[in-house]
Amino acid sequence: MNITRTASLAALIMSAMISAAQTKTTEPIPYGDFEHWVRRTLRESVVIGGHEKVLYEVGPERNISGSGNAAYRNLGGSPWATSNVYAKVSGVTKGSNAVYPANRTANNRCAKLCTQMERVKVLGLINMDVMVAGSMFLGEMIEPITSTSNPYAKMEMGIPYTKRPKALVMDYSVDMPQTDTRVKSTGFGGKKVLPGRDEAVVFVMLQRRWEDAQGGLHAKRIATGGEKFKRGTAWQSGHRVPLVYGDVSKNHSLSWLPLRNGDNSYYAHNSKGKLVRIQEEGWDSADATPTHIIVMFSAGNGEPYVGTEGLTLYVDNVGFAF
Repeated sequence: MNITRTASLAALIMSAMISAAQTKTTEPIPYGDFEHWVRRTLRESVVIGGHEKVLYEVGPERNISGSGNAAYRNLGGSPWATSNVYAKVSGVTKGSNAVYPANRTANNRCAKLCTQMERVKVLGLINMDVMVAGSMFLGEMIEPITSTSNPYAKMEMGIPYTKRPKALVMDYSVDMPQTDTRVKSTGFGGKKVLPGRDEAVVFVMLQRRWEDAQGGLHAKRIATGGEKFKRGTAWQSGHRVPLVYGDVSKNHSLSWLPLRNGDNSYYAHNSKGKLVRIQEEGWDSADATPTHIIVMFSAGNGEPYVGTEGLTLYVDNVGFAF
């Protein structure tokens, strides 16, 4: 008997069994293979050039154009929203796009989240540069965007969800510029160079939400997971981001994901259809049943209008492991 060959065969069989088990217990998120995209075309205001701007959304294959600028609502049952937005501020229409479909291989698409500078020329005279970090999340963007204040108030964050996964599973790759500085550029005033390397991030939160008699939304955090990507890497397939259940306030690796209340609260619609803050009241029991899940990917990990141009996060095949 060839012992080496037998051991190798046993290892292959074991690997196949593990792979099959992982596949069987992984639940894909709808449209999480990023093969299908909505392509919509906006006409920007004449005062900033009157150009056509293409914005991409994760959803059924569709082209939206020629019918005038319109607010986008998730199509085809897609749970995904992006930072790609139609804005109308003080009567000026502008489109912003920093999340794109990309070819991972010849017949396999993925999501490409970019940190980039949006350049705007007003009346052909005034140049404005705004740093934008592409992000993608479960929920919905509320369009049109009418101001730059309180960005979370323009987002429906999270979707209904009652299961208890062990981890978020995904394929990913990162392009990371070799610089330890970031740039703050709001479009008003000069650019500022800030110390420190930016990061791509992913995080997951399970919440149990409820509504009070006045329509206020409250939540307790049941589980938390997240990871920061500080360096470039080739494609990593089947990567797991574990979920930790219960109070993670003393978990050093998750300390960057504290409870969200006050000014950093996320928002959602209450039963009356009003978009209101979700006040996270505390940490829930580790065996509680969730009502909602939050998943966010971003090509930056800082305040709005701060980032490192060229930082890019590629994401594919997103699901939950049980």
